[in-house]
Amino acid sequence: MPSSPSSPGYLAPVSHHPSGVVPCTPPRRLPALLRCCHPEPALAVTVFVTALAVAAGHGVAGAAAVGAAVLAGQLSVGWCNDAADALRDTVCGRPDKPVAEGRLSARAVATAARTALVLCVPLSLLSGAGAAAAHLTGVAAGWGYNLRLKRTPLSPLPYAVGFASLPVFVTLGLPRPVWPAWWVVATGALLGVGAHLVNVLPDIEDDLATDVRGLPQRLGRTVCRWLAPLVMLAAVGVVVAGPPGRAGAGGLCLAVVAGAVAVAGTATAAGRGSRRPFRAAMLVAGLAVARLLWSGAELV
Repeated sequence: MPSSPSSPGYLAPVSHHPSGVVPCTPPRRLPALLRCCHPEPALAVTVFVTALAVAAGHGVAGAAAVGAAVLAGQLSVGWCNDAADALRDTVCGRPDKPVAEGRLSARAVATAARTALVLCVPLSLLSGAGAAAAHLTGVAAGWGYNLRLKRTPLSPLPYAVGFASLPVFVTLGLPRPVWPAWWVVATGALLGVGAHLVNVLPDIEDDLATDVRGLPQRLGRTVCRWLAPLVMLAAVGVVVAGPPGRAGAGGLCLAVVAGAVAVAGTATAAGRGSRRPFRAAMLVAGLAVARLLWSGAELV
């Protein structure tokens, strides 16, 4: 792993304390560490995928194993992100980042990321080797984004791979492993790209100032504000039209509601730092997952 402070994979400690260690006791360190894991998306993705596992036919134990593996993977990616971005967040003065505030060392966050990654392997293997390979591919894509690809035009790719791998993980982990339907994987990939766009949207200026030039940064704020809801709506369109048979009134109603939420979430939040687009995207993703749950056995 690169060790230069200017490299995207730099995970050395960042501290405002002369000793290089943040003077934070363990009871106070835990809340700061939880803030570093990106708790909203980590919890949302875990809940969505666990529910998907139940709908696909996993029993209680199987769904619990899926949820535990996904949570470990999400925690590892979230902590890796904050450790890798420690210097950037400190330069930008991010008040929402414990490392930038000096409340936690980047080394502690990096250690947490590596620990969660190690735990993710056996937890994923509880669902079988094929399922584990799919899930760990998605987790590796998340680490690849954090350490390198976020600075390149390929920045949406890890999100697409990571989200698309989740339904594959679920269905390959069934007692009789099977690949999910094409439209389920396509929905996951589109939701991933949409999540990337809305996640970057509040921080585009800070990213550009610190030489992070992924695809959204290159496109600019205005383009991303309108591209993000279009991608999310494409995901909803696929999940509504993909299953066999007619979409029905329920599917069309879902599409209309999701469209309104997606457009409102970005159209009304043009300023820097707004998390409204991201929360709107999570709601749209929740609606898409609800449709997947309704499809049940059609997932495969």
